[in-house]
Amino acid sequence: MSVTTISPEAMRATLGRFCTGVTVVTTADDAGDDVHAMTANGFASVSLTPPLVLVSVDHRTRMHQRLPETGRYGVSILAADQERIALHFAGRPLAEHDELFEWADGVPFVRGAIAHVGCRLHACHEAGDHTLYLGRVGHLASRAGDPLLFHRGSFGQMSRDEALASGWVW
Repeated sequence: MSVTTISPEAMRATLGRFCTGVTVVTTADDAGDDVHAMTANGFASVSLTPPLVLVSVDHRTRMHQRLPETGRYGVSILAADQERIALHFAGRPLAEHDELFEWADGVPFVRGAIAHVGCRLHACHEAGDHTLYLGRVGHLASRAGDPLLFHRGSFGQMSRDEALASGWVW
């Protein structure tokens, strides 16, 4: 493989072929008055023992500053019907957004999400124009439902039944 200059556009176009789930990363001050949230698809499980996950946060975002200050964060894995919430926290605000959050372990989570993962900041690693925030998981919750997906710049969904009908092993 030869080393060439790779543009951000080429990275986005190529890696956009990889389907991801959609999350909202949240954090708040100790009083719970100053909540910050952002839509992210740079989320991964890192370790089962100890339980660790990571989120990838662009240096240009407020979240990049807030996570080290608060020392904790939540990840809400969005349900298939939560595209509007994903857009809201990606910078396209909803006109009405009362009661978007529920709280657990001092962290806000998106109501109606199919899973919540609450973390204490474990480590930070600079990675180009992003920082990888590793969190030690201290709270887990999940419910039945299909996830919101992101592929080639668009949101989508696939139910378990659709996956089975398509021949995918589930």
